[in-house]
Amino acid sequence: MTESARRWRVLSAGVAAGLAGFVSLAGNTASAEPVLPMPPAPVPSPVVQQAAPLAPAAAPAAAAVPGTSSLGVTNQTPGVPAATVPTGTVPTGAVPAAPAAVPQPAIVPATSGTLSEFLAEHGVKMEPQVADNFTALNIVLPMPTNWTKVPDPNVPNAFAVIADRTSKDLYTPNAQVVVYKLIGDFDPRAAISHGYVDSQKLLGWRTTDMAMGDFYGFPSSFIEGSYTEGSQVLNTSRRHVIATSGDDRYLVSLSVNWSAANQGISAAADATDAIVSGFRVSAPAPAPAAPPAAPAPVAPPALPALPQLPGLPG
Repeated sequence: MTESARRWRVLSAGVAAGLAGFVSLAGNTASAEPVLPMPPAPVPSPVVQQAAPLAPAAAPAAAAVPGTSSLGVTNQTPGVPAATVPTGTVPTGAVPAAPAAVPQPAIVPATSGTLSEFLAEHGVKMEPQVADNFTALNIVLPMPTNWTKVPDPNVPNAFAVIADRTSKDLYTPNAQVVVYKLIGDFDPRAAISHGYVDSQKLLGWRTTDMAMGDFYGFPSSFIEGSYTEGSQVLNTSRRHVIATSGDDRYLVSLSVNWSAANQGISAAADATDAIVSGFRVSAPAPAPAAPPAAPAPVAPPALPALPQLPGLPG
C-alpha cells in the first residue's frame, strides 16, 4: 500500500531589533571678547591646588552563596569570584538532589514448581472469580471476527472462553481466561517466577518465545511454544499476571491455542495474534472526588425596629 505524504510549508520570519548604545562626548566651546589693556598686575602668590578628597574605598562585595544547578555548575554573581567548594561537599543552603530510583532487579525464572504449587506452599488460597459483576479489574479480551463466547466444561473455573467454531482446522482455535483472588501473604515477583513451569511440563514442549517482567505495571510471565496433544501438535501462547486492586491481589491467566504450522498454515494465526497483542489487565480508575457541599445560604440582616410615634402607647 502506497502512502502519500502531505507536505506542509511552514513560513517563519525572524525579526531582530538591535539597540546601539552610544556615549556623546560634548566639549565646552571657547569664546573671547577684546578688552582694554590693563596695568600689570602684581605677581600673584602661588596657589596651592588641593586635590579633591578621595572617596572612601568601596568595601569588597560579599561573595554570593553559591547554588548548584542541575548540571553541577556553580551559579555565581558576575564579577564575584566563585567560592571554592571541596569535592563532594554540599554548599550551605543548597538542596541535595533526590537519590535516583533503584530499578527493580530482573525476575529470575524458576526451574521447578508451578505457580499454583508455589501459592499452595505459601498458604495462599485461590478463589475462582466469574465475569458477571466482576469489577475489581479491567480485563480486555479481544474478540476476532467469527469468534464467539462459548461455554467450555473442559476449562475448570473459566472466567471467559471464546472460540472460532467456523474454523476448518482439525483443532478449534480458542482463548481461555481464568481469574483467581489470592488470599494470603506472598511475594508477587517470586510467585510469577514460576509462570513458565506449567507450560514446560506439557508433552513434547518446545519454546518459541518467552519474557518475564512488568505487564502494565503488574508482574507477569509470557511464554509461547508448541506441544503435543493426542495426535495433534498445537501452538499455545500463555500469560500469567498478578494484578493488584486496592488491598487485593488477583491471578489472571490467558491461554490462546491453535493448530501448529506443521499441519498446514492455520487460518487462525492472525486472529490469535490479535488476541495476544490486544489482551490487557488494569486496575479501575479511582472514583472521582465528591464535589464540595454548597455553602449554606446567608440569612438576610434583621430590619431595625420602627421608631415609636408620639402619642401612641408603647
